[in-house]
Amino acid sequence: MSQPVPPPNQPQPMDGNPYAAAQPGPAASSSGNPFAGAPQTQPGGAPYAPHPGAQGGNPFADGQAPYGGAPFAPAPPARNNVGLGILAAFGAAVLAAILYGVIAGSIEREVGYAAVAVGFVIGFAASKVGGSNPGIIAASAVFALGSVYLGQLIAIAMIMADLTGAGFSEVFFDHFDSVTALWKENADFMGVVFLILGPVAAIGGAKRAS
Repeated sequence: MSQPVPPPNQPQPMDGNPYAAAQPGPAASSSGNPFAGAPQTQPGGAPYAPHPGAQGGNPFADGQAPYGGAPFAPAPPARNNVGLGILAAFGAAVLAAILYGVIAGSIEREVGYAAVAVGFVIGFAASKVGGSNPGIIAASAVFALGSVYLGQLIAIAMIMADLTGAGFSEVFFDHFDSVTALWKENADFMGVVFLILGPVAAIGGAKRAS
């Protein structure tokens, strides 16, 4: 059996392994690799620094997203304030009743779209402020019913004031019993429908806001 011939200009190792000298080792720079053991550098000459949050193994530990992105923000808490929601429903109901009564009293008739708008505004405002709590939705429906009814009374008082020549406040506050009695006498099927439209629209407005 013939023995392998070592490469020229390289001494043969003592243990008979001709490839032992070619194995990589700590002093690889002396074997012809000029980059062995040298620190890696940036194009400007400074060595690459680790990411500020990489010490613990988490590159996002400092709260910053990679590549200059915005940090991850938690989702906003859900609205759930029953008191503010009911207060918003009450305020919207009063304002909507006045507008509804003025419109109906000016044209001396009721409009179904106006009743729907009254209920929708009340439910939307309540749920937008207080959240989609079932109590807020129920309160919105009740306030919408009262708002449409109050608007009808305002419309009747306006018509009575025009016919008698008295002021609106005098008719509405001093003769409120006469206003309600006239409402009962003139209540018809469409008047009841308008009363129902208010609460239904309020529920829809509350769901729309949530």
